[in-house]
Amino acid sequence: MRILLIEDDVETASYVVVGLQEEGHVVTLASNGRTGLVLASTEDFEVLIVDRMLPGLDGLAIVRTLRASRIETPVLFLTTMSGIDDRVAGLNAGGDDYLVKPFAFDELAARVRALGRRHTRVTTVETTLKVADLEMDLVRRAVRRATLPILLQPREFRLLEYLMRHTDQIVTRTMLLENVWDYHFDPRTNIVESHVSRLRTKVDKGFTPELIHTVRGAGYCLRAPS
Repeated sequence: MRILLIEDDVETASYVVVGLQEEGHVVTLASNGRTGLVLASTEDFEVLIVDRMLPGLDGLAIVRTLRASRIETPVLFLTTMSGIDDRVAGLNAGGDDYLVKPFAFDELAARVRALGRRHTRVTTVETTLKVADLEMDLVRRAVRRATLPILLQPREFRLLEYLMRHTDQIVTRTMLLENVWDYHFDPRTNIVESHVSRLRTKVDKGFTPELIHTVRGAGYCLRAPS
């Protein structure tokens, strides 16, 4: 199988690469999150092995971006983060399996083989979102409007991505809390309102038409101009 290993620890990476190569697999190594995301988005692999804590872009963000782009390559998280909450977060982000360091190589190899049998990668990959003159590059994590770059914080990027994926649909405050902040309770703050306000300033100020709208009593809507 073709396997992509996204791992920044040199010793662990060497151990895994050599072991998988001895099993007959072709292994590509990425030592940081951004390189790993680009490789996973643009090349064909049967299995991805992803560390949680990575320089550049963490493992959860990588997998969320891949799943949002409809890339369904099976993912095995390989990490020292062993708590139940950590495992749940990994699986909720779109991971298929979770193996905690230190690990036995035989178990890793068996899990990789099992995931390879379930390989269902989608061949048509969505790497950009576009509404009117607003464009989001999911691989480079970049946003432009009318060719001008818009600098967003990570949470703002995730918020805009969610709105763009639900263009012309009303999204409620609860939907945003659950899907952008991973909150399954109401924090009783204005966190949504303040982020939407800042995002609207960055995306709409100085541009025509306005894209982000408040729907009184319901939520928010990113509307494509008719």
